[in-house]
Amino acid sequence: MTNRTLLQFFHWYTPGGGKLWGEVAEKAASLGEMGITDVWLPPSYKGASGGASVGYDAYDLFDLGEFDQKGTVATKYGDRQGLEHAAKSLRDAQVRVIHDVVFDHKMGADDKERVTVQRVNDDNRNEKEGDPFEATAYTRFTFPARNGKYSKFVWDKMCFSGIDYVEDPDATGVFKILNEYGDGEWNQEVDEENGNFDYLMGSDVEFRNNAVYEELKYWGRWFAEQVPCDGFRLDATKHIPAWFFRDWVGHVRETVSSELFVVAEYWAPDMGALQAYLDKVDNQLMLFDAALQIRFSHASKAGGEFDLRTIFDGSLVSAMPDKAVTLVANHDTQPLQALEAAVEPWFAPLAYALILLREQGMPCVFYPDLYGAKYTDKGTDGEDYEIDMPIIEGLPKLIEARKRFANGPQTDIFDDPHAIAFVRHGTAEAPGCVVILANGPEASKTIELGADHAGKTFHDYLGHCDEDAVADDEGRVTVRVNGGSVSVWVPKEG
Repeated sequence: MTNRTLLQFFHWYTPGGGKLWGEVAEKAASLGEMGITDVWLPPSYKGASGGASVGYDAYDLFDLGEFDQKGTVATKYGDRQGLEHAAKSLRDAQVRVIHDVVFDHKMGADDKERVTVQRVNDDNRNEKEGDPFEATAYTRFTFPARNGKYSKFVWDKMCFSGIDYVEDPDATGVFKILNEYGDGEWNQEVDEENGNFDYLMGSDVEFRNNAVYEELKYWGRWFAEQVPCDGFRLDATKHIPAWFFRDWVGHVRETVSSELFVVAEYWAPDMGALQAYLDKVDNQLMLFDAALQIRFSHASKAGGEFDLRTIFDGSLVSAMPDKAVTLVANHDTQPLQALEAAVEPWFAPLAYALILLREQGMPCVFYPDLYGAKYTDKGTDGEDYEIDMPIIEGLPKLIEARKRFANGPQTDIFDDPHAIAFVRHGTAEAPGCVVILANGPEASKTIELGADHAGKTFHDYLGHCDEDAVADDEGRVTVRVNGGSVSVWVPKEG
């Protein structure tokens, strides 16, 4: 079976102008050849900010760049025709298509309504402040340009649990919308940060409304009929009741495909929280290993002071490897974003080797690490910063190495705080490799591969070390790594 490798084909600052779908189609074949098996596309439906929307300010899930809404027909990434062509191109290249789903909230309402709201303490949303009051809120979504095509569902105040801005009287904060659902309380089975983390932003969706629940199930079936779809990435699941996705994932697998890949963004560095969430959704999906990503960031900044033997401590991949999608960076952790936890460029190849070449977890590659990115944005201090995210040296070769050499059982040699190694022993049909990495000075290790490897010659597939390594009569081979680097030693052909 081919090792699955996911690529996030966008970042927060992906250039606009409707060009991304064309780039996906153009690169699809080369991605398949490199070893990418799955591509995660950004939200493909219309956001409240129209052509400038990254996609997480969800407005109309049924507008895939087809209707003149929010000042544009196309989304930031292109129109519906371009999306269909991109997804088909990936499928033609034997690459699975993974789509981003934003169910937590809606933004950019078409009309206002009178609502009854209760202000809550932003730091403890279970704590009410003052008495309920009537106000006007942006909670009515009619999608006039779509005019009922695909769905006639109208979203109103009964479809939402909270809001952060009201008028008449004008006020900002976190407000619980009082309707017939939940007896004035927030949804349960959400993260407990801020007492209850049901509310995140915009008009917060009320999943206890059965009409909403059925509409979102219908959307899942509808979407999979519109474009090639092999799975979903679920956004902001900390803020959505776990019971909803426990039901929704089961529904789409039952009605669309039992093989659908589903990974959720439950961004928590605490492995216990990730495991608890998986229990609540009956282990039907995978999670991004936030704990490991943050550990990579810390290791990269600590340099030689970090004990590499502990790199996987507290990670999801160490506890539940079949549920972990491992990553080095994503659109939320990149510089100037909300969860910024950058991995320093020197350490990024080591981190990628640790997710791409090991037996455990499904790795996710980030677009700027493969292709580079430059952008300017304001920092928290209000100043402008120019960011240059360089291409990670050797990343295509590491992806290729996963495809060719990350085979068979694994042996860890985590015996030195500054130089660790692991062996993939290969199979009868496919070769293995020896991976060695160091965050300190140059290092070497003698690895026992077994008598069947006696006399074999190995070379560094990444080209960091020029010399060959030859196994002795008992199958022992000494491999080397440069300081602050990684090498992947593989059998030399010919």
